[in-house]
Amino acid sequence: MTNVQSPADALRALLATGDLITMPCCFDALSAKLIEQEGFGLTFMSGFATSAARIGEPDLGLMSYGEVLDQARNITDAVSIPVIGDGDTGYGNAMNVRRTVTGFAKAGCAAVMIEDQLAPKRCGHTKGKEVVGRDEAFDRIKAAVDAREAGANILILARTDARHQHGLTEAIDRAAKFKELGADILFVEAPKSVDEMRTLCAELPGPKMANIVEGGETPDLSPEELKDIGYQIAAYPLSLMAAAMKAMVECLQTMKHGQPRDDKLMGWADLRQRIGFDDYYEVSERYASSRRDG
Repeated sequence: MTNVQSPADALRALLATGDLITMPCCFDALSAKLIEQEGFGLTFMSGFATSAARIGEPDLGLMSYGEVLDQARNITDAVSIPVIGDGDTGYGNAMNVRRTVTGFAKAGCAAVMIEDQLAPKRCGHTKGKEVVGRDEAFDRIKAAVDAREAGANILILARTDARHQHGLTEAIDRAAKFKELGADILFVEAPKSVDEMRTLCAELPGPKMANIVEGGETPDLSPEELKDIGYQIAAYPLSLMAAAMKAMVECLQTMKHGQPRDDKLMGWADLRQRIGFDDYYEVSERYASSRRDG
């Protein structure tokens, strides 16, 4: 019997290379499939984009744990590359965090992000963010690590948004404690300059993630620059969502004015292939009851 590498182990292997991992973020099963088809080795289920795609609402803590977990299952079922799930604040107290981490592991996620925002959380590059006190923040990460140690085969991505409310030093201090508690990957959200990015990477141990939001607060550096600074994961949470929305709006405007739209569409054959029709037909040929002409 062939031993299949777990999602968590696949992510550990990626991190062990020491290379910078460019990570386009998905919001549903189809966007995740496209990321894998284009050769990327890792994706993240963006909370901002998932909230927009699933419920048509902003990322302001409106999706429930059950909705997020269901979306995570759809995504992990659709791809073979590791997926990082967005566990937000853990959906309650420390015991809820443990359940959240265990649930994401059972859903097939390679890692889960747990953050220190005050619930309901907000997108890291929008107004109104607040963080909980240190004790509660540390309790969340301790509970997440305890869930991993209790058998959840998943990595812990620990996020702090303290830079916005308390400054970079507090954010670095919190992230350092997260690492001491056992977090696998650190994420200091929304540094405002290259100097701040260099400082936090120099002072914090282990793998660190940069969050590149086009138009956001963090400088949009090249992958080479991010690697030089000391990051190991470069997340792009809105690139695919923004591209898809722009394309859909342009197509709708073209249709509204009765104009040709062929140049705005993916070809029929490519569309079928990327969704999986060709693979389905190939496999279905093995079964007489599944064959269809045409």
